[in-house]
Amino acid sequence: MKILKTIEELKQIRKTIKKDKIGFVPTMGALHDGHISLIKRAREENKIVIVSIFLNPTQFLPGEDLDNYPKKDAADIKICEMCKVDYLFMPESSTMYEKEEVLIKAPNKSYILEGASRPGHFDGVLQVVLKLFNLTRPTNAYFGKKDAQQLSLIQQMVRNLFLDINIIPCDIVREKDGLALSSRNVYLNKEQRVQALKISKSLTKAGQLIGKKEFDVKTIKNAMKEVMCDLDIEYIEVVNKNFEPINTVELKNTIILVVARFNSTRLLDNLWV
Repeated sequence: MKILKTIEELKQIRKTIKKDKIGFVPTMGALHDGHISLIKRAREENKIVIVSIFLNPTQFLPGEDLDNYPKKDAADIKICEMCKVDYLFMPESSTMYEKEEVLIKAPNKSYILEGASRPGHFDGVLQVVLKLFNLTRPTNAYFGKKDAQQLSLIQQMVRNLFLDINIIPCDIVREKDGLALSSRNVYLNKEQRVQALKISKSLTKAGQLIGKKEFDVKTIKNAMKEVMCDLDIEYIEVVNKNFEPINTVELKNTIILVVARFNSTRLLDNLWV
């Protein structure tokens, strides 16, 4: 595995890759089993695998956890080596951004749900992902379904800007007890870690109701709230895959999204129906 730090290094490597299929996995580091599942799938489906580790400042709002975000470069490098990554791109912020930038504006659906409490967050996400796509020019790019709104916006960007890239959605990876893997799980104390299990349990309850042909969204949301009754719920929403609110579950076209807070830590999870 070769570690690349500069744009020039990455561009030079990219010139040497002619017709091979390239799989790309963009990350912010602090890699866990969820990231590993993306990298392994990229390894299975492509001749060349590129992973990026870049803690992108433009997607963090003032007061968010940019400075405290877990940073584990040595462990991340070892994980990428074990997963047989070909190239690991680890740029500095000054490498990726100039003082004045051409900005990317996310569409209106970026201002609901995650974007409602984090206005401008998805502008920063799309900005850095587009930069990374332009540098790596992958055949396939791999993203987890846990960040469902992000995934939808990246898919739309690829369509709208006519990028010749396949976006590959990958299933959520969970701990054995059901908690969705997240780099922010390390912020939870023991009691919060136990309480956080109610998030995935609420989604299991929703799935059980749908399995019994209960498609009324209000009924499903109320049942989820009962499971999470003592949590600080930021939102429970049911949308179609265009992120439009719906009142009735549509099979194969519904995402149930939930976010709960544990002090300053936000945990999100979802169920694709």
